[in-house]
Amino acid sequence: MLVALDGTILLIAQPSLQHDLGASPAQVQWTSTGYLLAVTSLLVVAGRLGDRYGHARLLLIGVLGFGASSAGIALAPSVGWVIGLRVTQGVSGALLQPATLALLRLAYAADRLGTPVAIRTSSIGVAAGAGPVLGGVLVAQWGWRAVFWINVPLSLLIVALTLASRLPVPVRSRSQPLELRGAALLTATLAVLVHTLACVPARGWTAPPTVLGLLAVACLAGLFTWYERRTTHPLVPHAVARSLPVTAAMAILLITTAGLFGTLFTATFYLQDVLRLNALSCGLHVLPLTVLMVLGAPVAATALRHFSPRRCATAGTTLVVMGIAALSRSGPTSTWVVMGSAFAVLGAGFATIMVTATGTVVGDAPPGYAGVVGGLKQTAMNIGPTLGIAIAAATGASAIGNRAAPAPVMGPTLLVLAAVTALGLLPAILLPSHPPQRAGTDTTETIGAPGQHEGCAT
Repeated sequence: MLVALDGTILLIAQPSLQHDLGASPAQVQWTSTGYLLAVTSLLVVAGRLGDRYGHARLLLIGVLGFGASSAGIALAPSVGWVIGLRVTQGVSGALLQPATLALLRLAYAADRLGTPVAIRTSSIGVAAGAGPVLGGVLVAQWGWRAVFWINVPLSLLIVALTLASRLPVPVRSRSQPLELRGAALLTATLAVLVHTLACVPARGWTAPPTVLGLLAVACLAGLFTWYERRTTHPLVPHAVARSLPVTAAMAILLITTAGLFGTLFTATFYLQDVLRLNALSCGLHVLPLTVLMVLGAPVAATALRHFSPRRCATAGTTLVVMGIAALSRSGPTSTWVVMGSAFAVLGAGFATIMVTATGTVVGDAPPGYAGVVGGLKQTAMNIGPTLGIAIAAATGASAIGNRAAPAPVMGPTLLVLAAVTALGLLPAILLPSHPPQRAGTDTTETIGAPGQHEGCAT
C-alpha cells in the first residue's frame, strides 16, 4: 500500500516539483524512471536475500530505507538530489515488496491465502485511487515536498506493526550463498529491459536504440540462463524455475498488467486530449475500475475457495479482455455510464486475476523460496505496465493528440491491447484445476518453533 500510494501521488506532484526546482522534462521523467529501474532490477535479488536472512529483517530495512529516502527527497535542494534519492527509494522498495508476500505465506496455509491476498489487493486499489486526491490536497496546501513527508509516519507505523507481530519462523538453510555473478546478470538484464521499454513511447520500436536495447536484453537473458543452469547455487532455484503453476501465474500477471496499463495510458490521453475533460472528470470516468478492484477482490477470494485457480484466472482474463474491447468502442458520444461500465468490468477482472495469480504464486512456492517467488511476481507486475504502455505507443496512442479526428483514435489501439491480453488465457489453462489444499495437507513451508519476530505483511 505504501509503494502504491507513493507511485500515484507522485504524478500529481511532478509539475510543481519541476517548477520549484527548475527541472527539465527529461529530469522530471527520471524521477520516475530511476525508481522503476532500481526496484524492478532488484526484486528477485531482494527476495533471495529474504529467503536467506529472514523476510521480517528485509521488510524492516526496506521500510526504514523508504521512509529515510522520502525524508531526504522532501529536503532535496535540487532535482539531481531528487533523482538520486528516488533510486535509493527504489532499492528500498525492492527490499520490502517480496517480504510482504513471503510473510503472508508464512502466516497462512495455502487454502486460507485468498482472504489476506484479497485484503492486500483491495489496499493497493484504495491506495492507487486515493493517491491523486491526497496528492492534490497536499500539493495545494503545502507544496510537492509534502507528498514525500507523508511517507515518513506511514513507514514508522509499518515498522511498529512489524515489531509488534510474532509469527512462526521457517527453517532456513544458510549454506547456499547468494550467487553474485548471477545476481549481476539478472539485474543488468532487467535494468536494460525496463529502460528500453520505457523509452519506446519517445523513440518507437524500430529506432536503433530500441533495437539495440532489445538485442542486449536477449544476449544478457541468454547468458543468465546459461549461467543459472551451470552454477551450483542458482539465483532462481531449479525448484522455482520448474514450477509450472508459479511460471503460469507470473505470465498471466505480466500479460494482464500490460493490457490494463496500456489501456489506462490510452484512455487517459483520449479523455483529456481528445474529449478535453479536466483531471477530475477523467478521474471520475476511471473511478469504477478502482471501486470494482476493491470490491471484487474479496469476491474473488471467495470464488477461489470453491473453484480452481484455472477457472478463476480464465474468468478474470476474459473479463479484462471484455472491458478493454468495450472501451475500444467508446467515442465522443459515449455516456459516462457506458464508459464507467467498461472500466468496472476491467476492474472486476483484474481483481480476480490479482487474487488468483498472487495466491497461486505464493501458495505454490517451493519450501524456503517464498521470497524469490515473491520477487519474481513483483518483477512481472513492474515490467507489465511498461510493456503495455510501449505497445500502446507503438499502435497509435501517440496520435491521441490529433483532435481533428478523435473518434477512431482509441479503438485500434485498444483492440490490439485486448488481443495481447487474450494471450493470458494460454497460461491460465496451466494453473491447477482444483481449489487450494486444505490446511493440514499443505507442505509448501517448513515451520520452525514459534516465538521469534518475523513481522507482519503490511
